[in-house]
This record gives sequence, structure tokens and C-alpha cells, in this order.
Amino acid sequence: MHISDSVGKSGFFFEGFDKMTHMGFFFVLSVLLFFGKIKYQHTYAFRTLTIFKILLINAIIGGGIELLQWKVFTYRSAEWWDFGCDMLGACMAVFSYVLLHKLNFDETMTNKPLTKNN
Repeated sequence: MHISDSVGKSGFFFEGFDKMTHMGFFFVLSVLLFFGKIKYQHTYAFRTLTIFKILLINAIIGGGIELLQWKVFTYRSAEWWDFGCDMLGACMAVFSYVLLHKLNFDETMTNKPLTKNN
């Protein structure tokens, strides 16, 4: 009996669970990268370069994992769909960051939270 046989029959896992896990992990990774950027710079300033860097970091990590599965850990399977789900999770985090930034902060240099008086 292989591990994958027992996992498939457990009832907890379902078809597509692997892809959902990839999206979730890379979403969390991207959110943590945004959080670190905000803490480091002490500002919520919206920068396109930061978004590009975070997407690039995610692409390198996701691509590296798939390359390792393809060439080093041959008992694992490398899939383009896994990499696509990695990037989709990262893009979901970017979209969330941009949306929350636009909804909660004005576009002046102060970056103060919006209030009812503004």
C-alpha cells in the first residue's frame, strides 16, 4: 500500500486538494511578504515595484519547487498546474492588497486611513 492510496481514501482529501493547497500557501506567503514590507518601510505606500518583486519571489520559489520535483525528487511529479496555482495564489494576495489599500487609504503622501470626515 502506498501513502497516496491511503490518502485518497481518507475522505478528508478530494480531487483538486493539492491545487487548493498550492494557492493557499502562496497566498499566505505573499501576504507575509507584504506585511514584512509594510513593517520594514513603516508605511502603507503603494508601489508597483514592490508588487513586481513579490510576484518574482513567488515565481522563483514556485518554479524552484517544481524543478526540484522534476529533477531531484523523481518520486514526486512536477506539474505546470501546480506552478499556475502558486502564481494564482500570489495574484490573489496582490489583488487583496491593492483593493484594501484603495479602499482604506487616501492617495496623498500622508497615507492616513480614511475616516468619515475625509
